[in-house]
Amino acid sequence: MSVQVLAAEMAEVELKDVPSKELTPESPLTTKADDKGIVESEPKAVVTSATTPTMEPIVKTGDPSPGFLTPNTKMPQASAMKRTDPQQNGGEAFVNRDGTVAEAPRLKKIQFADQKQEFNKRPTKIGRRSLSRSISQSSTDSYGSAASYTDSSDDETSPRDKQQKNSKGNGDFCIKNIKQADFGRREIEIAEQEMPALMALRKRAQGEKPLAGAKVVGCTHITAQTAVLMETLSALGAQCRWAACNIYSTQNEVAAALAEGGFSVFAWKGESEDDFWWCIDRCVNLEGWQPNMILDDGGDLTHWIYKKYPNMFKKIKGIVEESVTGVHRLYQLSKAGKLCVPAMNVNDSVGKGCCAALKAMGSIVYVTEIDPICALQACMDGFRLVKLNEVIRQVDIVITCTGNKNVVVREYLDRMKNGCIVCNMGHSNTEIDVASLRTPELTWERVRSQVDHVIWPDGKRIVLLAEVIYYHHHHRHINTRLSMTALPQSTALALIELYNAPEGRYKQDVYLLPKKMDEYVASLHLPTFDAHLTELSDEQAKYLGLNKNGPFKPNYYR
Repeated sequence: MSVQVLAAEMAEVELKDVPSKELTPESPLTTKADDKGIVESEPKAVVTSATTPTMEPIVKTGDPSPGFLTPNTKMPQASAMKRTDPQQNGGEAFVNRDGTVAEAPRLKKIQFADQKQEFNKRPTKIGRRSLSRSISQSSTDSYGSAASYTDSSDDETSPRDKQQKNSKGNGDFCIKNIKQADFGRREIEIAEQEMPALMALRKRAQGEKPLAGAKVVGCTHITAQTAVLMETLSALGAQCRWAACNIYSTQNEVAAALAEGGFSVFAWKGESEDDFWWCIDRCVNLEGWQPNMILDDGGDLTHWIYKKYPNMFKKIKGIVEESVTGVHRLYQLSKAGKLCVPAMNVNDSVGKGCCAALKAMGSIVYVTEIDPICALQACMDGFRLVKLNEVIRQVDIVITCTGNKNVVVREYLDRMKNGCIVCNMGHSNTEIDVASLRTPELTWERVRSQVDHVIWPDGKRIVLLAEVIYYHHHHRHINTRLSMTALPQSTALALIELYNAPEGRYKQDVYLLPKKMDEYVASLHLPTFDAHLTELSDEQAKYLGLNKNGPFKPNYYR
């Protein structure tokens, strides 16, 4: 396989108005997208990536704090030859060594009910039922262990119209199906094995309860990995209420497991825009409970509170933001003097991780970039830096993760090779111009949940993986690399730092995680590799002018 990565220029991210008092289907959904993305293979692959535009140097660093994923099909024997027998209506037969002919087993053609649906027309109305159902069957069916579990009954009822309770009688949640909890728990247990650093942090700090009294409201992708983070925060003393930052990426079985475990989760795969904002509001607006910490992925939660419940910021100690899009929005607020509380940027370089993982699997990766520093880093890492239009005819996979809009437009989609796979690795469905594909001359065929073939009149087809794709489809393939990133641990430590920071340490600005904590996160991963860190002697530390326990690099070092 070969992969290529590209980056397009990022348009300025604007804060969108939130619907007024009543949540309506017309509410502007500010969906999000992560850092980078386009991939191609020889199969070739291309990844487009864009970084946050250069802006005034308002990022500050905090003072160092004390450390704390096919069935096995039997192939015919090599001695048999295959032929097509016209007398058998084109069926295949095997000719054995003795000259006898054996008819090959006939394969049953499986037809999904939703394949009969028409995909050429874009829905004109968005009701409270899921968006995915307007163009396809339930988005909860799956074929991979990391995708959502399918219940035996395809329940069309909106989760908002259901009244569900967990085994303890608690009903403060809104999810697809609480009966999926056992399956979701197995997913979480697997994720725990893949996230040793976060589990180590949980073990080390749960006795001290550094988040005791913290009330964390979160809006992130709800996956097994997020569940491990949430349960870690709970073990450290925090109360959590959670919504999904993306209408497609929620693992329904994981949400069920969290709800069964007592977490207030409001999310399901295939939400409508109305559902999206309703879920966020249910997290925030609870009588007798007010958040004092925000964990956001893309900035929609922060924006909602800012527009609807501004007084809440009086008790909020800080914001932790995980995405490029959200960080950029925080920069805008800070620059305008409207950032009410300290914020910490723990964004992880998703596009870089994607490229490295694809390269490790043998792909040829091309990268697109707008930032010269990131472009140079890509070149020094052995990736070829290109413009998308230079390679769009050759690539086999295109992955977007720019946080931008109109990265892959109809012109590029028309020029792609037959069989090209197109997906978005971030939060937003604005990077790939899917709307432009819903025209009479193009045919849509549903392959399975969130996998469509779009067919041109000449027979060319591309494979569209959902309108947005995140950990769901990537996790089992590059789980090790994703779990080895510092994001979950950095997120937890950033929450601990902001929550416990003395008054005056952080002002109403955007900060980076203190270097001491950065080094601590890295140290949590080392035992996984049976790595042995060299320690400075007192004399050596004095000679270098360092504390022998760190930090070993200045805060500006990245």
